[in-house]
This record gives sequence, structure tokens and C-alpha cells, in this order.
Amino acid sequence: MARPRKPLLSRDRIVDAAHTLVDTEGLAAVSTRRLAAELGVSGPSLYNHFRTKDQILEAVADSVSAQVDLSMFDADDERDWRTALHDWAVSYRSALRAHPNIVPVLARGPGHRPAGLRLADAVFGAMVDAGWPAPQATSIGALMRYFVTGSALGSFAGGFPDDEAAYDPADYPHLGQAHLLAERQEIVDDRAFETGLTALLDGLAVQYEQVATAPSTATDR
Repeated sequence: MARPRKPLLSRDRIVDAAHTLVDTEGLAAVSTRRLAAELGVSGPSLYNHFRTKDQILEAVADSVSAQVDLSMFDADDERDWRTALHDWAVSYRSALRAHPNIVPVLARGPGHRPAGLRLADAVFGAMVDAGWPAPQATSIGALMRYFVTGSALGSFAGGFPDDEAAYDPADYPHLGQAHLLAERQEIVDDRAFETGLTALLDGLAVQYEQVATAPSTATDR
């Protein structure tokens, strides 16, 4: 009876295995030796698809970027620029929160990653089409990336111990309820994100009234 064939090694299999390792154990767990063992292949066979571990991590990061909804920036979508930015930021944060261990790689920028570049292109193009001058459209893309990736790097509420004794009122007179934050982590963090996002968009709306209709001579993005 013929022995069952092992699945052929592919970029997708390598990325999936690396993605699982990153999600469950963190970036430090990923190595070509560990991946080869997980996939049941020899280490050198990975180099037919990726030259370095960093390339594998870049591919994992790009697979997360590919999960972000960009439909709000389609030409036939009727959402205005503010609503589109809001909905995109929510989708972006959702993708990153599902895979927080890869956020440090994503925070470096899109690099040569195709999905990351498509994301940047969609945001920039939509802002320019909405009337933002190119320099401001670039700044908006940068601002939103800073805000979303920063919000996904960790939990504000989860960073407070749930030990009431840790907050001696003599030392921390205003933190008497801080021990409750951890158990309300999702509510607190979601509310903080929406508060910050609304404030950002409100500020951009004020700027939009000032610059969107003014002629721009700047060509440098």
C-alpha cells in the first residue's frame, strides 16, 4: 500500500505555520529550524521560498494587512472621507488586535509588502480624491497608522493590576477604582479607541474646511 504523500511545501504553508507560532508564542519563537520541524521538512528546503526569517515575518505581517477591509475606499462606495476613515480604522484595529504579536513588524511600515502597499495606496488615493492636498493626505495616512498600531500594541486597562491593595490612597488618591479596569478591559479599551478616533476625525474635519478647497502648489508628499 502506497505511503501517503506529504503536502508539498509552499509559501502559504510556511506563512501559515509562522503565523501560528507568532500568534501563540511571539516573534522570538520563529526560526527556520523551528518552522522546518513544525512542517516536517529539512531546514534548507525553506530557503527555496524565503531567504531569511525576516522575509517570513514580513509575509506574516502582510497576511494580516490583507485582512483589513478597504471597500470603503472603492470608487462606487458612497461613504464620505470621514466615515470611510472611521470604518477603515475600526477594521484595521480589529485585524491587529486579533494578531497583536505581529504589530511591531507592521509598525515599521509597509516596506515591500503588497497588501501593506495596497492599504497605503487606498487611503492616500481616497483622501486626494476627497479634496485633500497630497501632503496632507500623506500626513493623514501616517497619523492613522500611528494611532491604530499604537492602540493595538497593548491594553491600557489590562496594564493595571486587579489587586485593590496595590493602590494605597496615600500614594494614589485618584486610583481607588483602578483595580476594576482589568476586568473591564475590552469596554475601556474600545471606548478609549472610539474617543481618540472621534477626536482625530473632528480635528481633521476642521482642517478640511481650511485646506481642501485651497489650491496647493506643493508636489512633495
